[in-house]
Amino acid sequence: MATGWAGDGAVNDQIDATVKDAVERARRQLPQGPGLERCEECDAPIPAARRKAIPGVRLCVSCQEVHDEEAGFSAYNRRGSKDSQLR
Repeated sequence: MATGWAGDGAVNDQIDATVKDAVERARRQLPQGPGLERCEECDAPIPAARRKAIPGVRLCVSCQEVHDEEAGFSAYNRRGSKDSQLR
């Protein structure tokens, strides 16, 4: 249903554009180029597989875990959905 000057699907188009912009912004913030062969924190060797999987990697897995904990990073969605809170 179109309202005013907006065409059908205008809201979905705007949401899609917002998500696309956010993804592009996140990709630009990722490190680029060759990764370090040794961790810049503890000087431990960084495996070739990790350097290949994560371009521009600078930390070993152990130091990255500590860094993520200090930054308050969590890969889990702790908020949950409204439906799950109502059950």
